[in-house]
Amino acid sequence: MEQQIGFIGLGNMGSAILQGILASGTVLPSQLHVYDINTEATDSLTQQFAINVLDSAKGVARDADIVFIAVKPHHAHDVLVEIQKELKKSTVVVSIAAGITLKAIEKVIGYEQKVIRVMPNTPALVNSAMCSITPNTEVSAEELLTVRALLNCVGLTEVLPEYQVHSATGIGGSAPAFVFMFIEALADSAVKGGMTRKQAYKFAAQTVMGSAKLMLETGKHPGELKDMVCSPSGTTIDGVQVLEEKGFRAAVMDAVEACINRSKILSGEK
Repeated sequence: MEQQIGFIGLGNMGSAILQGILASGTVLPSQLHVYDINTEATDSLTQQFAINVLDSAKGVARDADIVFIAVKPHHAHDVLVEIQKELKKSTVVVSIAAGITLKAIEKVIGYEQKVIRVMPNTPALVNSAMCSITPNTEVSAEELLTVRALLNCVGLTEVLPEYQVHSATGIGGSAPAFVFMFIEALADSAVKGGMTRKQAYKFAAQTVMGSAKLMLETGKHPGELKDMVCSPSGTTIDGVQVLEEKGFRAAVMDAVEACINRSKILSGEK
């Protein structure tokens, strides 16, 4: 890959994507151009990698072929206004700012600009993200493949039409919080049963991770995998019955739906 890659914003998500790309070896440090208002973030990276640290967002927009906008959503508009005149027509702008639509981005930098909207999630910090990718009509198939390859460095990707981004926000962006709550609840129950807290967290987290990996790698339906654990007259089916009685599935669905609705509000659709 010969393109110059730019990052405006090096918070948790921006840094995670950048470091995942570097670790993959598909991009040389010399191809990376970064800017963050917080010089501590850039200083930390330059101590590890020989990347190009610039003194402005404009500089990144000027030098890069693909520009990641990795700032907080409430700063995204100002950044787009700042870089608008520096962008080449061939530059691909990749926004990971939650709730900022393609139309909102295009309105600032031009409807002829190549724009890709990405919804990542926090497991990107350990290269296990699930990212939705939504290009506008100006992005070519080859450019989409290039950006997807970069994001695959930090996990899995799926190309979605924009109306599905709200669902991606609920099940991908927000759901890690629900998973952590589930892990915490599992651990609490094990502590109640006599395990140490450290042991309980290890058991709970590995069980969740292993179960997810089993489903992804076998391609089996989650109901089939559940049935594999539920032996006749065994312990598991009693627990499943309790979860059904307590409305476990409905509660999860309602929680994700609440996130989807909130995403629509933030995007100005409700």
